[in-house]
Amino acid sequence: MGKPLTSTTLIEKSLLSPAFPVIIFLVFLALAVGLRHGLVQRDNQLIRANLANETQAMAHSLEREFTVHAKAIGRMAQRLEAAPGTTEEIWRQDARNYLNDFGVYQAIEWIDRNFIIRWLEPVSGNDSVVGFNVAFTEQRRQALEKARASGGYDISGVIDLKQGGKGLVIYAPVGTGKDNNGFVAGVFRMTTLAKHLLSSRILGNFQVEILEDGSASYQLTDSSTTNSEFNHAEAVDLPALGWSIALQPSEEWVDKQRSSWPTATFATLLFMGLLTSLTTLLVQLILKRNRALLKTRRQLEQEIDQRQAAQQDLARLESTDTLTGLANRRFFMEDLALTLNIADRQMRQVALLLLDLDRFQMLNDSLGHQFGDELLIKVADRLNRLSSERVLVSYSGGDEFMVCQQHVDEIDDVIHLLGQVKQCFEVPFRIQGDEHLVTATIGVAVYPQSGLDADTLLRNADVALYRAKEQGRNSYQFYTEGMQDREMLRLELDKDLSQALANDEFVLFFQPQLDLQTSQIHSAEALIRWQHPRRGLLSPAEFIPLAEESGRITDIGRWVVLAACRQLAKWKGTRFEQLRIAVNLSGRELDDEELVDHIREALVSEDVPADRLEVELTEEIFIQNIEHNLNQLSRLRQLGVHLAIDDFGVGYSSLGYLRDFPVDLLKIDRSFITDVTERHDDAVITRAVINLAHNLGIGVVAEGVETEEQLNFLRHHQCNLVQGYLISRPIPVEDLESALDNGILLPGGTVDSEL
Repeated sequence: MGKPLTSTTLIEKSLLSPAFPVIIFLVFLALAVGLRHGLVQRDNQLIRANLANETQAMAHSLEREFTVHAKAIGRMAQRLEAAPGTTEEIWRQDARNYLNDFGVYQAIEWIDRNFIIRWLEPVSGNDSVVGFNVAFTEQRRQALEKARASGGYDISGVIDLKQGGKGLVIYAPVGTGKDNNGFVAGVFRMTTLAKHLLSSRILGNFQVEILEDGSASYQLTDSSTTNSEFNHAEAVDLPALGWSIALQPSEEWVDKQRSSWPTATFATLLFMGLLTSLTTLLVQLILKRNRALLKTRRQLEQEIDQRQAAQQDLARLESTDTLTGLANRRFFMEDLALTLNIADRQMRQVALLLLDLDRFQMLNDSLGHQFGDELLIKVADRLNRLSSERVLVSYSGGDEFMVCQQHVDEIDDVIHLLGQVKQCFEVPFRIQGDEHLVTATIGVAVYPQSGLDADTLLRNADVALYRAKEQGRNSYQFYTEGMQDREMLRLELDKDLSQALANDEFVLFFQPQLDLQTSQIHSAEALIRWQHPRRGLLSPAEFIPLAEESGRITDIGRWVVLAACRQLAKWKGTRFEQLRIAVNLSGRELDDEELVDHIREALVSEDVPADRLEVELTEEIFIQNIEHNLNQLSRLRQLGVHLAIDDFGVGYSSLGYLRDFPVDLLKIDRSFITDVTERHDDAVITRAVINLAHNLGIGVVAEGVETEEQLNFLRHHQCNLVQGYLISRPIPVEDLESALDNGILLPGGTVDSEL
């Protein structure tokens, strides 16, 4: 038999039950529903009270109006009784005065003792009524007889008028009994009466109905959006009538009367219930996790002891890299395989970080191998400070390091380790008396999601590292599903690249440059595109990095130069022959000793003047190998080719080479132009670059101009040329020629393109 459960255990078990958060939520839901119901009922009571007040006010208004009109008709009857010899003309004049004063009567009539209408005003529209017997039913006759005998008023109620339409009539006897000389009657059309009695607010918000003896008699207003839940009727105190007036509000009026408190209260309590339930659930998960941690603590301590013993044994092996003092690649891979076996049994995660030092090869080649060795030693020393019982750091070779995090509970553990690695590179490295800021790009693969064995994990970390380099250096990237597929696509694209030149699949697009002094187009930058047979038109970002890695960039660069010269040759003898074309050169092309000879041959073969061609190199390329590059650029300048520095301001920005290098143009990087009208710093830098270049006799081109404000700023500060989407996107040569012919390459008339 099991151990009997104590009351504390039962309470703890109940609190940890999955049903407990549900019960909490249901309690809050019940409270929310109850409070909302009560608040809605209170709102309904207020709405009914307001509706009753509206109905009472309308009933009192109807009583007052009818009293006023009845007395007016009575006074007219009294004047006729006092002057029985009143002529028809005088009576009509009196009736017209009433019609003008009150404006609500359809007609005023004089009816003789035999209940025949003799006189009425106005005649127009009512002429068919003359001679009509108003005692057209026995009920009406009895009512009129009673009024004549008593001298009181008679109100017909809602009847069908002889003139047409619905209406009612007030009869005032002219004398009583034997002295009676008929009646003076006031005729009202119900539609006219409704306009006088009902305000626009009533007409817009309520359906008004007249009830006679409890039955519907006439509907003064009609609304198709009334709320059937609310209505109210109020008796109208009128002589000879058993009228009530009933109001039914519109949906809009009811909505305005309702308070937002029921909904707000319901939503608030529901949210509080959900929040409390989720908090309870979170507490339960924490308590359960603590239980599991306590249970595995002893196992973990045993495992640590085993690992310490294993590390002591491995330390006796030849497992250390002689240069850095870190674990070598062989030892690291063996330890990683052991770690993965343990992680598989314990159902834990393991993270592998692959680090690559940014621009290490450039530094090593330009500053010497001794510098590179010292840098590797100092980087290893900083990374080794991260080593612990759960973190192993290794030197893989070249400029790569590997870090294994052997116990990962959640992804935040890996993020924390990445932050520690980043901190290792925040402080510059002091080597050979100089400080150098070096960064690292990191690829991360996590077991078991990114691989089930050491080799697969390392391969996928390398794929992630490559992807991180593509997205920008000094960053990290986790391996994800699909990266391997993208890597295969990249390899396939690299294979296709080898055939692209032979198949003539490359084309040139041109982005024109606007001369701010003449507002004319005198030059355009040539930008390569790859018309892939299956993938369509590809931008340089999709294949130029592959070309640089494979070494094909030199052949592609030669094709660009030759294609630009051929285009310049086609323009000879046309209105475009004065255009200059700028082409971009990579660092590898500049290292080619045959570069100048090839450019010379291309110019000669196409019979193109050298000053029609411009060569652009990034600022970083200019100073990578200053002595060699100065020689190459001097030879190009002797050839007559224009030289431009691209992306100026984002590289090393050493002003010395501006003095020594034969430079014609500086191209201010778009990162300064984007916010030049909003950021003071960017504006100051841009003005300084323009002034510096002009003082050195160098022209200035601003890239990335996209707004009129940017253009006006650059024009005001004497920038020579601008290019960007405000002028035109990169476009095919046919579009460029068409745009120049039509004169649309000006701000506000840009030419667009898909790339």
